[in-house]
Amino acid sequence: MTELPDIKYDDRGLAPAIVQDAGTGEVLMLAWVNAEALKRTLESGTTWFWSRSRQEFWNKGATSGNLQHVVEVRYDCDADTLLYRVEPDGPACHTGETSCFHRRVEPL
Repeated sequence: MTELPDIKYDDRGLAPAIVQDAGTGEVLMLAWVNAEALKRTLESGTTWFWSRSRQEFWNKGATSGNLQHVVEVRYDCDADTLLYRVEPDGPACHTGETSCFHRRVEPL
């Protein structure tokens, strides 16, 4: 059995997970995990999340083929946010963009 780190989940049992390309350092997306999604990620080696809108688990890329292969999982100093460093098979965003953070606020 995979030993889970002592993550501080919010009152819904969720914590944010930032997904970063391990090769480029680009931030690909942010999603939510609970203890079971984290466990599935650690055991499978691909990213699993909890969909707040659908109220179900989802394995990123299982439908599209754009899996995210986990290289490393880190968590922050407060133990309330996770960082998944991944090798992606394709774009992270459902729009086809490499990153979900492809829009810019102007002007800056």
